[in-house]
Amino acid sequence: MAAIGDRGTVTEASGFDAEADCQKLREAMKGAGTNEATITEVLAHRTIAQRQRIKEAYKQTVGKDLADDLSSELSGNFKSVVLGLLMLAPVYDAYELRNAMKGAGTEEACLIEILASRSNAEVKTICSVYKNEYGKDLESAVCGDTSGMFQRVLVSLLSAGRDESDAVDEAQAVQDAKEIYEAGEARWGTDEVKFLTVLCVRNRHHLLRVFDEYQKISGKDIEESIKREMSGSLEDVFLAIVKCLRNKSAFFAERLYKSMKGLGTTDTVLIRTMVSRAEIDMLDIKAQFQKMYGKSLYSFIKGDTSGDYRKILLELCGGE
Repeated sequence: MAAIGDRGTVTEASGFDAEADCQKLREAMKGAGTNEATITEVLAHRTIAQRQRIKEAYKQTVGKDLADDLSSELSGNFKSVVLGLLMLAPVYDAYELRNAMKGAGTEEACLIEILASRSNAEVKTICSVYKNEYGKDLESAVCGDTSGMFQRVLVSLLSAGRDESDAVDEAQAVQDAKEIYEAGEARWGTDEVKFLTVLCVRNRHHLLRVFDEYQKISGKDIEESIKREMSGSLEDVFLAIVKCLRNKSAFFAERLYKSMKGLGTTDTVLIRTMVSRAEIDMLDIKAQFQKMYGKSLYSFIKGDTSGDYRKILLELCGGE
């Protein structure tokens, strides 16, 4: 699980009492109707670790599973947020990946978002959890649901083999930039394997140098070239990798903005991002959102969502 960062909007509740929280949640589910405000008050203001202790206490004192009870009481988007909050981070990622591949069609954007933004250690844990929870290798599931070069990029990300050192080889950075240019802009057709080899293997510091060198050689930004040379999910995954390497908070800010822009809301993206980042880097994402779109994330959520679903997301947002 990702360590609790000091850039999250959800922090440890002081004077935490798991048994008292259990009692509040039980009361909220008693009788006709459910008190969503109490559920929000408790779960949106506890860390993942504290929620696990609430789950344990609930099982001991009530003899039932908290997630099961809440699931039977709640519905719609509010239920999706609450159930997500009760999961450990890698369990939630594995759950979202499975949902993205269930049934007809695949939500490629979910596969891209999770696999392009997690560290090697996080990807390895997600793979392990996926196998334990669903009895199938995540790589096999991904290969069964995707194809071509897009599949190969995802498999490379799933191997969790990216160099995570800080080392920058200047000569290699120039060479990598030159090879990417020759594999794309400088030729008819595109050698996508070369993009994969560089973008999925090299470390972040090295790649930032590669992007600078690429700009010098080609006169174009790497993102611009990816858009020109690729299309569909392959374009999306390479762009996501570059964006996460450059500024992960900006990547998630853009995801949130696009999930709420225009007609309707892409609830799955909005919920997944708010739940998965609340404890890690939501403060940075909020700052990036304001900088990129000139409006606060809080006001965007407030104006774009409704009901108890909106209230719990606003709490995770941590105010203006």
